Amino acid sequence: MMLGLILASALTAAQPRLLPQPQSVAVQGEGRALRSVRIEGDARQAGARLKELLASQGIAESASGYRVRFVLKPGMPAEGYRLITDKSGATITATDEAGLIHGAVTFWQLASQGADHRVPEVTITDAPRFAWRGVMLDSARHFQSPAFIRHLLDWMEAHKLNRLHWHLVDDQGWRLEIRKYPRLTQVSGSRVPASAPGAPALPPVSGFYTQAEVRALVAYAAERGIVIVPEIEMPGHATSAIRAYPKLGMGVPLPKDVWSDWGVFPWLYNTDEPTFGFLQDVLTEVMELFPSPWIHIGGDEAAKEQWKTDPSIQARIKALGLKDENALQGWFMARVGKLLAEHGRRMIGWDEVLEGGVPADATVMSWRGIDGAITAARSGHDTILSPAPVLYLDHRQGTGPQEPPGRGMVVSLADVYAFDPAPAALTPDQRRHILGLQANLWTEHVRTEDRAAWMLFPRVSAVAEIAWSASKGSYADFISRLRPQLDRLRPLGLAAADTAFQDPPAAGPLRTCTDKLTLDLEDDYPATGPRARLLVDIMNPCWMLDGSDKARRIALTVGQLPFNYQLGADRAKIVFRPPATAAGEFEVRDGCEGDRLAVLPLAKAADNPGTTRLEAPLSRPARSLCITYTAKGPDPLWAVQKAEVLP
Repeated sequence: MMLGLILASALTAAQPRLLPQPQSVAVQGEGRALRSVRIEGDARQAGARLKELLASQGIAESASGYRVRFVLKPGMPAEGYRLITDKSGATITATDEAGLIHGAVTFWQLASQGADHRVPEVTITDAPRFAWRGVMLDSARHFQSPAFIRHLLDWMEAHKLNRLHWHLVDDQGWRLEIRKYPRLTQVSGSRVPASAPGAPALPPVSGFYTQAEVRALVAYAAERGIVIVPEIEMPGHATSAIRAYPKLGMGVPLPKDVWSDWGVFPWLYNTDEPTFGFLQDVLTEVMELFPSPWIHIGGDEAAKEQWKTDPSIQARIKALGLKDENALQGWFMARVGKLLAEHGRRMIGWDEVLEGGVPADATVMSWRGIDGAITAARSGHDTILSPAPVLYLDHRQGTGPQEPPGRGMVVSLADVYAFDPAPAALTPDQRRHILGLQANLWTEHVRTEDRAAWMLFPRVSAVAEIAWSASKGSYADFISRLRPQLDRLRPLGLAAADTAFQDPPAAGPLRTCTDKLTLDLEDDYPATGPRARLLVDIMNPCWMLDGSDKARRIALTVGQLPFNYQLGADRAKIVFRPPATAAGEFEVRDGCEGDRLAVLPLAKAADNPGTTRLEAPLSRPARSLCITYTAKGPDPLWAVQKAEVLP
């Protein structure tokens, strides 16, 4: 009796550390060390994938190796598998190729837990909670190489993720070769990043994917059980197309270099027949490249000022008997959705598509929180959860100096793991419309591939867990399984954010007064090499600093940035006190509405493209110092890198 309890306890303690957590794991014995494998059965893609994954751990294939047998058998759940191992070998059974691949990934995880690659004797029964388990990568704002995309697909496979939503076009760039319209990439495949007045020009951001490269990446993804879903934005986020072919727009000229701005642009496609011909031609080539059942056509952030003031658009609304510009967008999207349906494809749109009416078979991607998903599911639409801010991985995951630039709000690994993809507001029948979830990496402020990997992982690991596993364990249990998972991925080229495991640093003494649109930005100088980091709420450039009864002076290290933000009418909400000098000045007050305690003229900094240290006496000590600057307008944007109170 006692021996049985001891053995049971030992086996429980030896539970394999797998990620995502399988549905059921029964450990029967300690198994055997693995030196080589022999792959048999209905392997096809899965056998090749297992061979490559094990090779990353130094485990080769040989005729005398540990037998791994793949079996296709009807009747199992989609993408599900059963893995049974004992001392004589392993059997992976599934109904589809994806299930065999997921079983191969689990076997690889078992074999990579220790130095001797010991595979325990187990029976694992597993299947995904959601059919859509995805990552969105924005390649429009900053281009990533095909080699990086292949790495990302490898890392996704290792987490049993199955959808790569590829954001290929936006206002800033068009990254997909369209043979009928070569100017899309010739003109809009490159831009020069914005820089503050007087700063040297920055290197251009350039690149696009040839159709041959896309076909190779689609095949590479399919070998790993991953579908690449392309996104071609419309009717908004169309500046790159209009830049290449101006007749697609509303006739409103594009300001010079506006394509290097961020934000919500007012340039939309027009609704003329030649424009729909262009979109049909583009989507025809897209569908030839991507066999995905879904094509994402955007629909978000379509600012309609130009539509509202254009006589031809107003005539079109009247002729169609539509209520307003939102209804016109609904008509626009439905027309494109019909084109996709005629080719056996389904449209996906961001949740704004609900505002103007949407085809019955459209899938809605909810990004403005989860409300869009709730509305879509209640209306009978399939929906995918990708809510900001919690699944928007352009947010910082910490405040330490190692974190790359991004949105100022912190979305930690724990925040992502805590996300609940089953909204309580939905009935069980309505929840069946939730296809799954995905994490989104927008790259306005993610200019390198190393930073993209850092921002993605390990937070994507948390997304994989909650998308696959029906019962989520504790955060501590998740971390215990995440550490070996990241160890497995290092040979596959992943350098994840190790700061995710560190205690968050104490809040710094300098912080923004508000959080309307806070960004952790990188200075635009120098063109190469390290750059200063500047935290600023661009809607209210104001900082708070803890003072001291002994403070007699204050020192600010400040830098200037280009104000390259398309904010529409919201730009007028950014107000400053009038400057007393031509260059303006920083002001320090006792609280933001209190007395002015110090003035730091900006003349010294105005001609310096880098950061400048300014220092001035305080008229008296104060416990809470509010730091702002005077200006005639928001461009250039000044920000504080460091603030110090001095005796």
